[in-house]
Amino acid sequence: MQPLPPFSQKINLAIIPSLVPCHFSFHSRAEVIKIENPNGGDDTRAWGPPFTCNQHNLTERGESAYFLSVNRNKKSITINFRTKEGQGIIHDLVKKCDILVENYVPGKLEKYGLGYEQVKKLNPKLIYASITGYGQTGPYANRPGYDCIIEAEAGLMHITGESTGPPVIVGVAVTDLTTGLYAHGAIMAALLARAKTGRGQHIDCSLLESQLATLSDIGSSYLISGQEPRRWGASHPMIVPYQAFPTRDSRIMISGGNDGQFKTLCRILGLEHLPTDIRFRSNSDRVKHRDELIKIMTEKLQEHDNQHWLKAFEGQGVPFAPINDFAHTFAHPQVLARKIVQEVEHPKAGKIKLIGIPVKYSESKPSVRLPPPLLGQHTQEILRDVLHYDAETVDSLATAGAI
Repeated sequence: MQPLPPFSQKINLAIIPSLVPCHFSFHSRAEVIKIENPNGGDDTRAWGPPFTCNQHNLTERGESAYFLSVNRNKKSITINFRTKEGQGIIHDLVKKCDILVENYVPGKLEKYGLGYEQVKKLNPKLIYASITGYGQTGPYANRPGYDCIIEAEAGLMHITGESTGPPVIVGVAVTDLTTGLYAHGAIMAALLARAKTGRGQHIDCSLLESQLATLSDIGSSYLISGQEPRRWGASHPMIVPYQAFPTRDSRIMISGGNDGQFKTLCRILGLEHLPTDIRFRSNSDRVKHRDELIKIMTEKLQEHDNQHWLKAFEGQGVPFAPINDFAHTFAHPQVLARKIVQEVEHPKAGKIKLIGIPVKYSESKPSVRLPPPLLGQHTQEILRDVLHYDAETVDSLATAGAI
């Protein structure tokens, strides 16, 4: 197997929100440039409450918690790409960037000379990632896509909620998030391919297909059996027991994912006879006789409160957990030990807490280096230090309404 050629010393990424150019060093970190509309910027800046307070002017509304949650380690530049001058700035960024991410309806950016085939001529090594609701082709390609819409259309809502209740969306925008993760993996793969070929490529990533992929075993079960899946609430369709159980004062999540765990679970509950019961010997048996088993276990668990059972399960090898609210989640000893929540200094809000990098590396030490940016906070810096525009050019761009 031939070794891969080395990566360039510096890899740059840009986002235009949405289009994003990016500076990214494999030896240190990425520099992500968020290109925003000068008139209000990213829509999520206004998605609240809650908003932070401006520590310098308490009557002025700060940034939305939503915006703060997804924009750490980015720099903001405001560009009006509807002007020729603004398009020229982005063309200059493209020449220096390795990755560009955009989430416009297909064909929108071509009107401004910013489509893949157009900018590829400026930088054949560019990796251009398009994230849309339905993809670049097909009868729905030009429809806008939002998380809740795709959760409904791609089947996720159909299997989410209590069995006796209506379909519901997931508590966070899981379709948006998983699509971002698929795009991230695709960009990394494209970088590896470019290291071998020297060429960039266009990545076509959609909410619809990402959500279909994350239907996972439930989607596969339908394709294999043709049987329409149902909603199971906090239970699992294929594993029993694997659900939330009521206790005397609360609820506890328990998984007996294999026969060994089920035997241990039964021992803890004082139900040692159940694993030899013909109805419950194997997982298939337990799925078939789900209602009978769950009734027996529920009656036993309701004899004591949550704390009793949490202590009883500790260290026994059976997966279990309390159903925490956010106060308990963020005070969780493992969360604190892993230092996932980090405090950073925001230029207007002062000290704010953000969820940090969820992956640990043996060599690299990723961190929250920059707070989420103010609108256009880095415009002058990027024009001056990245594109090397002189003061006169910057002034003329401002006069033309391009920045």
